[in-house]
Amino acid sequence: MELAEKILNRINISKPQKKFLITLFTTILIARGKINFRNLSRYSHYSERTYTRQFDNPFDFMAFNRAIINECIDQDPASARILALDASFIPKSGKKTYGLDHFWNGCQSKKEKGLEICGVALLDVDKNTAFTLKVAQTVPMRANQKAETEDEETRIDQYLQHLRDVQPYLKADETYLAVDGYFSKKTFIDGVTDLSLHQIGKLRCDADMRYLYTGPKREKGSGRQKVYDGKVDWQDVSRFTYHHTQEDMALYSLVLNHKCFKRNLKVVVLVNEKIKNKKNYVILFSTDTHLDAQTILMYYKARFQIEFIFRDAKQFTGLSDAQTRDQKRLNFHFNASLTTRNLSKAEHLQAQADTPKKPFSMASIKACYFNTFFLEKIFAIFDLDPKCIKKSPKYQYLINYGNIAA
Repeated sequence: MELAEKILNRINISKPQKKFLITLFTTILIARGKINFRNLSRYSHYSERTYTRQFDNPFDFMAFNRAIINECIDQDPASARILALDASFIPKSGKKTYGLDHFWNGCQSKKEKGLEICGVALLDVDKNTAFTLKVAQTVPMRANQKAETEDEETRIDQYLQHLRDVQPYLKADETYLAVDGYFSKKTFIDGVTDLSLHQIGKLRCDADMRYLYTGPKREKGSGRQKVYDGKVDWQDVSRFTYHHTQEDMALYSLVLNHKCFKRNLKVVVLVNEKIKNKKNYVILFSTDTHLDAQTILMYYKARFQIEFIFRDAKQFTGLSDAQTRDQKRLNFHFNASLTTRNLSKAEHLQAQADTPKKPFSMASIKACYFNTFFLEKIFAIFDLDPKCIKKSPKYQYLINYGNIAA
């Protein structure tokens, strides 16, 4: 945890909180089983009560995560960086937990009772990696806002607020936001563009779009000049610009007008050439009409890195294991879990700086931390001198025991 200590030394926080945070991040990687107050106390010198009390103390996780990113992926100014935003379902039982409601669970493809968090991540497209900037809990709807349209609009407003909170921590060239098809809504797109960001996302297969008129303008006569040139038939891409075909997927693009969004979009159509009778296609878009088609496709594919963040946090850093019902403690727990994952990823990238690239594996990192912790316990209990033992190559073998590839 040298990187965590280095960054915390630059932040104006108390020494007890600094010491606690370093212990917390380390213990999350050491602990086996659920990452809750009781289990964390088993693997550290802090009690359950201390963890409970410390989780009430505020900490600027966004500034800390930005500092981690600056140490890892901001070194190369030519590297393309984009934002990704997505929501994730957190299973939770009980009746008094803050934020408990019915949210969409993508794993089960249905709404279930639990919690929802919304995360904003920064992606390095060239390195194909992502770091969490912020995660916040979705506030449930009031009883008089359960109508489907109001429910969507209210939650969309919350997601936009997460982006507003993150904006002060962004750099000038971090202007593209990649999201999935759920966020292809006029309210969200308008909110993103108001923040001087460009959205990249996915449209419905029956999106109501119009060709832009590019013919000669009428010189005489009254009335408005012709703006549009007919509705788009997605089974006919003859008017689109063809780029290339790769792995039986043909890439087409064109600037079109979306009738519902009331704006022009750069649209990219991926057509599956294997199916001959009827076109099978996917429609992507960008609010930046000057962005080339291949870049739009690359940025949208990179968006999936945020799914790996949630997966790693749920499996290895206890994102779903919060032993609390309080709003502040839940927020601290979610951010601590994802920040620990950030530190693990940063540690992996720094270790690979001068060596052949290896896949990132949270399981391997947790194995190394636990092995180191367990060996230190053995040295302390049996009063052994570790100096000679650590010089042996067998010591490093024990540290890496159980490592796996991602």
